[in-house]
Amino acid sequence: MRKISGDNWLGSKAKKIILFGMSGLGKTHISNMLRETKDWYHYSVDYRIGTRYLGEAIDDNLKAEAMKVPVLREQLLSDSIFIKSNISFNNLAPVSYFLGKPGNEALGGLSIETYKDRQNAFRDAEISALLDTGHFVDRAQNLYDYPNFICDTGGSICEWVDAHDPHDPILKALSDQALLVWIKGSEDHTEELVRRFDRAPKPMAYQPEFLDAIWSEYLREKGVSSAEVNPNDFIRYTYARALAHRQPRYQAMADNWGITVRAKDIAKAQTPEAFDAVIAHALDQAVTRH
Repeated sequence: MRKISGDNWLGSKAKKIILFGMSGLGKTHISNMLRETKDWYHYSVDYRIGTRYLGEAIDDNLKAEAMKVPVLREQLLSDSIFIKSNISFNNLAPVSYFLGKPGNEALGGLSIETYKDRQNAFRDAEISALLDTGHFVDRAQNLYDYPNFICDTGGSICEWVDAHDPHDPILKALSDQALLVWIKGSEDHTEELVRRFDRAPKPMAYQPEFLDAIWSEYLREKGVSSAEVNPNDFIRYTYARALAHRQPRYQAMADNWGITVRAKDIAKAQTPEAFDAVIAHALDQAVTRH
């Protein structure tokens, strides 16, 4: 699909898009806008993770926290109350809360062993949710009769694929179904993402090798033990490095499997027609380059 012309894209009656890139660059904006037209089926990978694959683990974690409070424990054990996450397309916080942050438990951190277990669980869940995309493409058309399909992926998709492998199972499955589109930010976007993250640090998923390296580096540089790590300080320390780690991986995905659009152009696309024009222009550029 990445080799079709812009005119062919504009004339298509069955457009299928998979957006990828760092959180905060417009994936949710575009997905919500297209979904509201009633012409596009929206498949959120993070929502699928939080409901289908990690839903029980997320709820059990919340119950475990509630069980620490005597009055809540008593009511839970007597089935007087129930606790369940209120996850939605626009509220994926329960997934982040489950991932957590490593470090001092008195500061809300998790032991590094528990943290890695949750990272592994998230990785498996995200891979499964990504591979479910084809099922939802079929479901959108056959069950709901939606002509168009938009998939909103999480920022960590690049951690689980090898974009240089022409047989990568995840990218092969996705590219067989839809057009992969990287929303690429500028240096200004990166600086703003870092500032935003510093104000409100949120859990992230990391490639295991990257996490091992950055954890060892942090302990060595700060001169602290695992149990002494300030959880928020660690993920702030890691964020800019994670952006730099992911950038070439996103680039390779776009170069070998999809197309690139600029975040500033996505921000200006306030209508489906404007978004289509951005995609058409990127397709024509990709055809010219190849």
